[in-house]
Order: sequence, then structure tokens, then C-alpha cells
Amino acid sequence: MPDLKEQLRADLTTAMKARDELRTATLRMALAAVSAEEVSGKEARQLTDDEVESVLRREAKKRREAAEAFAGAGRAEQAEREQAEGEVLAGYLPAQLEDADLAAIVADVVTTTGASGMKDMGRVMGAATAAVAGRAEGSRVAAEVRRQLG
Repeated sequence: MPDLKEQLRADLTTAMKARDELRTATLRMALAAVSAEEVSGKEARQLTDDEVESVLRREAKKRREAAEAFAGAGRAEQAEREQAEGEVLAGYLPAQLEDADLAAIVADVVTTTGASGMKDMGRVMGAATAAVAGRAEGSRVAAEVRRQLG
């Protein structure tokens, strides 16, 4: 069994023993999403750590978007809860790149691909997304690519 999934299960047990309601609920939700991903498709399978990380990234993004929606609707309490859940999930993900590091990676990709304008954005995005490998959101990568190509 992948190490990250085992870590989630162990942390869930610890959170339950500590009666940490937020952490318990968040980890249960994350493990449910991982399990759903494992049984989706034609055949059940074990997810690798990278695939589990991808599921956690997707769940963290949902929490961020929900927090923004709740905050925009004037529901501060729900927004804080979603934000807190996102922070719990962020603890299992690799650290996000700083803006300067992201800019350097994108500049390197632009140089290696020989991109000269916005018409090359797709090619640059593909290579930059692979180079970033989940350490920055796609929207941040796209914004930086647009800035450098535009």
C-alpha cells in the first residue's frame, strides 16, 4: 500500500483519538476521495503516491474554491471551515513554489522550447506543467506563461 495513503490512515486514527473533529472529518473526506478514485473505471486498483497526491490536490482546490464562494456570499463561518480543511490537506502536499522560482522555471521552459509568442502557449504550458510537477496550481503557471510570452 502506498505510503501517503497509510500516512493518511494513521493520522486519521490519531485525530480520532485526540477528538480533533476538523482533522478527523477532513481526513475521512480525503480517504473517501482516494477510495472512490481507486474503484473508478473498469477495474479497481491501488493508487500510487503520486496519484493519491493528485487526489489531495484536487480536494484542496475544491476547499479553496468553496471558501471563496462562501466568503463572497457573506458566510464567513463556512468559509473559515473550508479554509481550515484546505490547510489540513495542504500539509500532505509538497510546498508550493514561490513566484520567483515559478518565473525561473517558466523562463527556462520558454528558452528550451524556443517559444516566441502566444501561439506557442500550449507547447510551453505542457512542458512547464511537467517541470512544475504539482508544486504550483495550473492557473498560476498559465498566468506566468502568459506574462512571459505576452
